[in-house]
Amino acid sequence: MREKIGQLFMVGFDALEANDHIKTLIRQHRVGGVILFRRNVHTPQQVSALCRELQEINAEVSDIPLLISIDQEGGMVMRIEQGVTPIPAAMAFQAAGSIADCERLNQVSGDEMRQVGINMLLAPVLDVNNNRSNPVIGVRAYGEDAATVIDYGMAAMRGQQSTGVAVTAKHFPGHGDTATDTHYAMALVPHDKARLHAVELAPFRAAIAAGVDAIMTAHVVFPAFEADTSVPATLSKGVLTDLLRGEMQYDGVVISDCLEMAAIADGVGISGGAIATLQAGADIVLISHREAQQQAAIEAVVAAVESGAIPLARIDEALARVAKLKRVHAVRDWRQRAVTPPALMRPEAMALAKQVQQAALRVEGAYRPLDADLPVTLITVEVRSRSEIDEVALGRNKEARSSMLPALLAAGLDVREFALSAQAEPEEVDAAIAFAQGARQIVLQTYNALFIDGQRRLVDALPHDRLWLVAGRLPYDLDLAPEAQGRLAAFGCRPAALAPVVDKLAGQA
Repeated sequence: MREKIGQLFMVGFDALEANDHIKTLIRQHRVGGVILFRRNVHTPQQVSALCRELQEINAEVSDIPLLISIDQEGGMVMRIEQGVTPIPAAMAFQAAGSIADCERLNQVSGDEMRQVGINMLLAPVLDVNNNRSNPVIGVRAYGEDAATVIDYGMAAMRGQQSTGVAVTAKHFPGHGDTATDTHYAMALVPHDKARLHAVELAPFRAAIAAGVDAIMTAHVVFPAFEADTSVPATLSKGVLTDLLRGEMQYDGVVISDCLEMAAIADGVGISGGAIATLQAGADIVLISHREAQQQAAIEAVVAAVESGAIPLARIDEALARVAKLKRVHAVRDWRQRAVTPPALMRPEAMALAKQVQQAALRVEGAYRPLDADLPVTLITVEVRSRSEIDEVALGRNKEARSSMLPALLAAGLDVREFALSAQAEPEEVDAAIAFAQGARQIVLQTYNALFIDGQRRLVDALPHDRLWLVAGRLPYDLDLAPEAQGRLAAFGCRPAALAPVVDKLAGQA
């Protein structure tokens, strides 16, 4: 029984090679899946070797291969960045306007992940970003209405699935219309059933009809389907069984979002959440980080099955779905995969990614390029603290900063830079304002400034007749400075997204 229950857990660990943490969970607890983050990534070759090592450790104790998953959505959420094709953010595809390109580049991404040993993508995001104040979805969504999300989301899914990897639609029943990040607190979507079916649920219906492999839950409360407003979708039988299984007739795998997120951990708790999500209808329990919490949750589920709190039939049902999921090519044929990835960053894929990113560039209102004869003061707001969504380099990699400085200098401009954190603490903002005092040309790169007080204060304090505003993530930041000399959005702030911004600023595009 313990071995069966372990198969229903997906866990993470912190190392570039298999360490005692993950070895114990595989060998002793027989976990069925592993999730990788940037902490597990150095180069594609290293990831490939790690995935092979994990499968070989698992093969010592089980004939059933591991699911090895990753959040490789594109844009800001690319856990593997160096050595692979830079896939634009979901919203960039919609801005560029080519569904075919979306399918093709997601096919590239799926194939590159398969080459390095990833067999399950925790993508595509099918949330409808219809709330401008959403801090966690934003540019990760393919659009702001259901029809657009369906068009581009299904294209992404087709591209990914064509490579033999399993794909995961998320975050069911929809995380788009929230103003709360469930990594830190509970969110609630108050709409009635008619509205939810017309908007939030529509992309998931399309994904089910198209044969999606798995669906990930949202730690969001939906009173229309769950009367108890302390119970998020991840833990709700009304959502996962009555709605998703019953009304929407989905019979694939349901995977919880990470139970270490505060919406669960600060409520029912991680072990309680593991029991509750299985009772509600989930098939895979995701616990991404801490070994003690992972082991405790497994033991809690074992005890719940032994006591009858979770019927054995519920476990067998989940196991059957997971076993079916593991029949996809990338899982089944792991031994046949070349350990050295043979075809990453192909020239045609790199060219298409660049083309899409250039086409996605949004320029709003009146615009004039920077004057090459005048110095430029660059103020860069950058992510410095790790979150589940925005992972920063941990010292083991050499990822470029999310800064336009190198590209602006390469374009021949005279640039000095002041960088501050995305949190934009008061003393940082004061220092940035002082740094820009008397500047002839100011380029400000924001990061979700729309709902960060310090960043908004910085925008307001700078002289708009000498300001070029670059939205480094949410394009809605452009509304904060309607009189700026240039307002540009690239749906991200990694180098590939910033390249067309720099070309435009420098008058080269």
